[in-house]
Amino acid sequence: MEGSDRRMDMISTVVKPIHREGWKFIPAFGIVALLLFFLWEPLGWLGLGLTVWCYYFFRDPDRVTPTRPGLFVSPADGVVSLIERAAPPPELGLGAEERTRVSVFMNVFNCHVNRAPIAGTVTKIAYRPGKFLNASLDKASEDNERNGLALRLEDGREIAVVQIAGLVARRILCEVAEGTPLATGQRFGMIRFGSRVDVYLPEGVAPLVAVGQGTIAGETVIADLASAELARQGEVR
Repeated sequence: MEGSDRRMDMISTVVKPIHREGWKFIPAFGIVALLLFFLWEPLGWLGLGLTVWCYYFFRDPDRVTPTRPGLFVSPADGVVSLIERAAPPPELGLGAEERTRVSVFMNVFNCHVNRAPIAGTVTKIAYRPGKFLNASLDKASEDNERNGLALRLEDGREIAVVQIAGLVARRILCEVAEGTPLATGQRFGMIRFGSRVDVYLPEGVAPLVAVGQGTIAGETVIADLASAELARQGEVR
C-alpha cells in the first residue's frame, strides 16, 4: 500500500491538471512535433520539448490556501519584482491616492493561472490595450496592455488586482464578471505567455514579502489586514 502511495505521489508531481485554455495549444504543438520528426529527427525532439513546455505552461494545480480572514495571498506564481507606492489604474475608479503596490512577475516557466489575493466581490473590471514591454519593468504598469479588477472586501475597503501583459504575452484571460464574489485563492484568470500581476493594498497595510522573494499563487501570504508589522525586509543568503 505504501509503495502504491509513493507511486501516486511521484505521478502527481509530474502529471498536473491543465487549464482549459491549454487544449487550444497542446495538440497543435504535438502535431507540429510529429511533422518535424518526419522532416528531421533532431527537429522533432526540439518540437517534443516545446510540447512538454506548453503542457507545463498551462498546468493548473490545486493549492492549499490559508483561510484566516484578512490574509492576502500571492495572485501568481513567480517573483516579487517591485514594491512601491502607486495609484491604481484610473479606469478602475478607485481614486488617485497612492497605495502600496506589490508586483509579482511570472516568467515563461511559471504556472500562469491567477488567483484572488483576498476574499471580496468584483465591483469593476476594466481592460486597457497597450504595449508589450518587459513586464518586470516599472513602466509596464502604465504602458502595457492590462486588465484590472476592483475588489470590495467584507469590511467595505476596496483593492485593485491588475493583470499585465508582458514581452511575449498576447492574451489576458479574465474568467469572472462584475458582481462575482471571490474566495481567497480562487482562480479568476490567466495570461499567455509571461506576464505580471499587481496588487494594490489598502492604505496602512504593509507587505509581508520582499523584492526578489519567490511566491506561490494562492499560498504565499503577501500581507495581513490584522498585522501591525512594518514592511518586511529581506536579503539573499
